[in-house]
Amino acid sequence: MRPCDTLTESGERLVLATQEKRSHSNEIVKERLFLVFVNQESEEDSYVEAELEGLVDAAGGEVCGMARQRVDHKTKATYVGSGKAIEIKEAVAELAADAVVFDCELSGIQIRNLEEIIEQRVIDRTQLILDIFANRAKTREGQLQVELAQYTYRLPRLMSVYTKFERQRGGIGMRGPGETKLESDRRMVRDRIAKLKRDIEMVKQHRTLQRESRRDQPYPTVAIVGYTSAGKSTLMNRMAETEVLVDAMPFATLDPTTRLVDLPDGYRFFLSDTVGFIRNLPTLLVAAFRATLEELVYADLLLHVVDVSNPEWEMQVEAVVKTIDDLGAFNVPVLTVFNKIDAAVDQTAVRRMASEHPDSVAISALNGEGMDDLFATIKSLVSDRLGIIKAIVPYTDAQLVERAYDYGRVLKKEYRDEGIYLEAEIVAEHRGKLEPFLVKE
Repeated sequence: MRPCDTLTESGERLVLATQEKRSHSNEIVKERLFLVFVNQESEEDSYVEAELEGLVDAAGGEVCGMARQRVDHKTKATYVGSGKAIEIKEAVAELAADAVVFDCELSGIQIRNLEEIIEQRVIDRTQLILDIFANRAKTREGQLQVELAQYTYRLPRLMSVYTKFERQRGGIGMRGPGETKLESDRRMVRDRIAKLKRDIEMVKQHRTLQRESRRDQPYPTVAIVGYTSAGKSTLMNRMAETEVLVDAMPFATLDPTTRLVDLPDGYRFFLSDTVGFIRNLPTLLVAAFRATLEELVYADLLLHVVDVSNPEWEMQVEAVVKTIDDLGAFNVPVLTVFNKIDAAVDQTAVRRMASEHPDSVAISALNGEGMDDLFATIKSLVSDRLGIIKAIVPYTDAQLVERAYDYGRVLKKEYRDEGIYLEAEIVAEHRGKLEPFLVKE
């Protein structure tokens, strides 16, 4: 059973969304969630509905009903207005919903006021995504980053926990237990956030060392990015022969994997996957996962995986591009990978679009269609980092010749009296080591 939505003195990880309940037969009963949509554009209705329903499913709940309010200007007290909140209350009572999920981010005051009106637990989009992240993070690194995001989210909303003490503001004779407890919990959360940031800084330093060690073996680094459920893990498994978890649910994998991939003709590169992006990805999650997402900034190439079977793939592309820009990776070259052409409505149109747009390919990571084109394109982009050299290397430095096989392609090798004659196409880092032995033509 998941922890409930409480703040623990022990500083345990907070899980802020749905709780699983068990029946008398000990079978897990999914929580019934009522959804509230607040998007302004009607043409987005089907997309935002399907996306939030997918998030609810990933969190372990089930949808029992929904309502919509076009919000041009959100109400400070209840976001959707008190009249709409009463309508939601009546629907929630009729459907016997366990909680209400708003497809937006709510303030602590808005959550408190809505819960008082609706008389049921209220969850916002950020809480829901945080809950999914908390359940999916398996490594220590991922758990630290999720926990930091949870506490960062929780800190400004602590006041709502102390509703019954809200009028005890302080002053002589007015320092009640509510305020004392509130300040104690605020201090505890701040201390926990500070510790998590220190721990994550150590993670960041470790990742920096990993990157530097990869630079000692200077293969290009290629990072897979894309909208959640676009097929990134499937592509990773196809390219690197890994066994990363593949799941159609959002955020199936949070913990990045890096593998060395061999291309035809001796080319090699590091391939890394990343957490999937989503529309309105909470900024606090981006901040908490910066140590992981910074891998994009240091990559030599980004593979932007796009699910062309999704009717709203263009909207997803915009969300991914915005997140990449926010992370500061806007200068990294991008190869757009139109994935899932086997499920696309018009496969011919997708292939034509890929052929007309530079630096893009159309593939199916599931069945392998188009993978030869993908590898060929990566090869051409990777080879841009290589340069041809001709050198006579003394036998005492023969290891430099052997390393040339690792850092590019050896075109010719001859054993001569004065040393080993080498013609090779290699990366700049290794060319520098061979510079003293270059043949002058």
